[in-house]
Amino acid sequence: MSETTVTVEPAATEGSCCGSCGTGAAEAPAAAVAERTVFQVKGMTCGHCVSAVTAELKKLTDVTEVAVDLATGQVTVDSSGPLADTDVAAAIDEAGYDLVGRLGA
Repeated sequence: MSETTVTVEPAATEGSCCGSCGTGAAEAPAAAVAERTVFQVKGMTCGHCVSAVTAELKKLTDVTEVAVDLATGQVTVDSSGPLADTDVAAAIDEAGYDLVGRLGA
């Protein structure tokens, strides 16, 4: 009697497995943005300004993302909850700039 060996290749799991069985890579759920607020900031003129404002705002609890439009002076802040204007003003002041005000959500 002869012996037969069968090799079974694992199925490709890229994009085809939800990961619930532990065999595929599960994707992390996207972070939900509860709040998106736009602030007007005065005094930013360069990349260093953008970095300083971004770093200080990201220190605030609940801030998930910061986007600065240097040309307009608008700073968009995504957070998992509402932000107090006083906290935002203090962070921007710490970076060396002035909060003009909240533009909207």
